Amino acid sequence: MLAAIGVRSIEELFEDVPVHARFPSLNLPRALSEMEARWELETLAGANLTTADGPCFLGAGAYRHFAPAVVDAVLRRGEFYTSYTPYQPEISQGTLQAIFEYQTMICALTGMEVSNASHYDGATATAEAVITAVNAHRLKRRKIVISPWVHPEYRAVARTYTQGMGLTIVGDDGGDNSGSAGLTGFLDQETACLIVQYPDFLGRIEDLRDLAEESHAVGALLIVVADPIAMGILKPPGEFGADIVAGEGQGMGAGLNFGGPYLGFFATRKKYVRKMAGRIVGQTVDAEGNRGFVLTLSTREQHIRREKATSNICTNQGLVALAAAVYMAALGKCGMRQVAELCYHKAHYAQRRIAEINGFSVVDDTPFFKEFVIRCPRPVKEINDYLLDEWGIIGGYDLGQDYPDLKNQMLLCVTEMNPKGEIDALVEALEEVAS
Repeated sequence: MLAAIGVRSIEELFEDVPVHARFPSLNLPRALSEMEARWELETLAGANLTTADGPCFLGAGAYRHFAPAVVDAVLRRGEFYTSYTPYQPEISQGTLQAIFEYQTMICALTGMEVSNASHYDGATATAEAVITAVNAHRLKRRKIVISPWVHPEYRAVARTYTQGMGLTIVGDDGGDNSGSAGLTGFLDQETACLIVQYPDFLGRIEDLRDLAEESHAVGALLIVVADPIAMGILKPPGEFGADIVAGEGQGMGAGLNFGGPYLGFFATRKKYVRKMAGRIVGQTVDAEGNRGFVLTLSTREQHIRREKATSNICTNQGLVALAAAVYMAALGKCGMRQVAELCYHKAHYAQRRIAEINGFSVVDDTPFFKEFVIRCPRPVKEINDYLLDEWGIIGGYDLGQDYPDLKNQMLLCVTEMNPKGEIDALVEALEEVAS
């Protein structure tokens, strides 16, 4: 090997590395047996505080939802667990069919016509939606209007993703707490798209039909960042005029996973399919007329000429998309609705109880889904530290981190995983904070 690369010795191969760092001596402990290694890892893992260790009311983009046992049972099958991108359809029919079913259910959930085979997470899916909108206008429109109530990290990723493209992103700096109504003043003939969240980052539900009409009136696309769990009871964005629906699908069977891997779903109208990033699995028939599945569209530079590629997206977490597919199939239409209703009613019960505590108050009366904002009598960090230290409760999200005007305001999340006893314990703990 050394001769093949023209090097005489190992020392010469590494001569560019400083001598003191070339062959560091590692002060490793003695080798452990398998049993001892397991004990050591379990001890280390025990130091973590997870949402399984106590009540959790933290959401803000990563949610604790129940995953039926069948999800993990399917994911751990060797055929799926070790599979890679299905380039060879003749040996990838299982993976291809699973992705096809995932796409079909995402379209049903969002009210759109086409879904791709997913992105890395909700933030990158949102950024890809921006690029799709710009490409749909043949790069002639470069103004992006985005609501301040789209997830702050999604907005940051969209800016990072599109830096160097000459885009102007407006609408999310400053403003008040009044929702998305004020965004229409930014719309003009240079606008490629308007981006809103549904429900928004504060959990509020708005009627977006007027925004869709006003966006389309100037030729702009409406991009909706949606919570797929909320779609169990809310009107799908496709029904009120959305052109692209993207978001985070982590809540559908994937778990929190300490922040990843997650699932960015992306659905759009058929006329934008060739401007969409990612890949699409389609259904066809083989030479003998049997049903089969193939990669119908994959507009990345590996498959087509670079200048015609819509993205350099390569591998995604196909296993997480499979989890979402199994989750949606297992719950079905009625199950998805039931989960959404549980989130809705439990969150509203929690809001009513907390609003009765002296010193705490509800910020506004806008309809909401599973997240809501409360104004606190003390800094949110202090309250969260008290909840965790004294009650073992993981509190809400400190909105002052991203919105200076929302100092001392907490975003609380309640899902189907929070029984009434946990909510009542939170109320009791907050009563102590206020006393």
